[in-house]
Amino acid sequence: MSRAADERVQWLKSSPMLLAHLLPLAAIWTGVHLRDVIICWVLLVVRMFFITAGYHRYFAHRSYKLGRAMQFIMAFGAMTSSQKGVLWWSGYHRHHHRFSDLQEDIHSPKKGFWWSHIGWIMCSKFHKPNYDLIPDFAKYPELRFLDRYWALPPTMLAIGVFLIAGWSGLWIGFFLSTVLLWHCTFFINSLAHVFGRRRFVTTDTSRNSWLLAILTLGEGWHNNHHHFQASVNQGFYWWELDVTYYVLRGFEFLGLAHDLKRPPEAALKRNLIKDGHTDIGMLKDLPGRALDALAQTAQNTKDRIVVATQQVAGSIFEATQEAAESISQVGRQGADSTSR
Repeated sequence: MSRAADERVQWLKSSPMLLAHLLPLAAIWTGVHLRDVIICWVLLVVRMFFITAGYHRYFAHRSYKLGRAMQFIMAFGAMTSSQKGVLWWSGYHRHHHRFSDLQEDIHSPKKGFWWSHIGWIMCSKFHKPNYDLIPDFAKYPELRFLDRYWALPPTMLAIGVFLIAGWSGLWIGFFLSTVLLWHCTFFINSLAHVFGRRRFVTTDTSRNSWLLAILTLGEGWHNNHHHFQASVNQGFYWWELDVTYYVLRGFEFLGLAHDLKRPPEAALKRNLIKDGHTDIGMLKDLPGRALDALAQTAQNTKDRIVVATQQVAGSIFEATQEAAESISQVGRQGADSTSR
């Protein structure tokens, strides 16, 4: 798929991200200790909560309310994930929901799995935040400061891990957990629109996946989320694991969060695919798939025709050569008879 110049991967600017994938290998020389593994697991889980509860459910969707101090803590905690700034992340996520799986969608898998997973982050087109996408939070100077200096929180965390656990702790505790955190988060943009099951009719290809829900503390119920985006809980039923929601319920009990929005009963019964509603999100994807299938069939047919033509031409050529040789041989025999 050809892309515009500003949608091509900027390898030089993306080199810190690529380097982060390699740095855990430095543990070959430092060794890995149980402490490093524990730090890795704790940072993975805690920062995943800050991303899901903070970046996503609070800043992007405003599914509950926080005081200003807790709002800052939630933003800072999420930014230790090194997924750029709070306004950048949440603003572009709002844009995704506005145009989900349409041409304007910045990370639809219809533009390619690699693109939806990480390619769009590595290009220059979306390098800078767009405060017009998130004016309700862009008005806070402390959030603008964090968004501008987004590398500060993860750097502070990395230094803290190094002081506590040394080089092996830095490689495994910080960098490995950060890389795992990145890809678990990115899976929601890529796999959650490709892999899983659909309960609700939506205009996109969002799906529910229990596996992704485990990896992301509840974000895997993606079709639920696209059906009712304002809900603080993305697991709509008791059997749909949603750890982020359980923790936020605890925050509500302690008075740290309030006005948690939950889907009304009517929303849970609306547009169910099993009730016979046309699955618009998947249906509109069919023409493209059909055209791709027709193009592939046409190419395969063309290839077979070319091969068959070559085989027939080869057979005719061989038969012609054999006939020519036979005629030539008969001519030579006739000439010999005449000379005698």
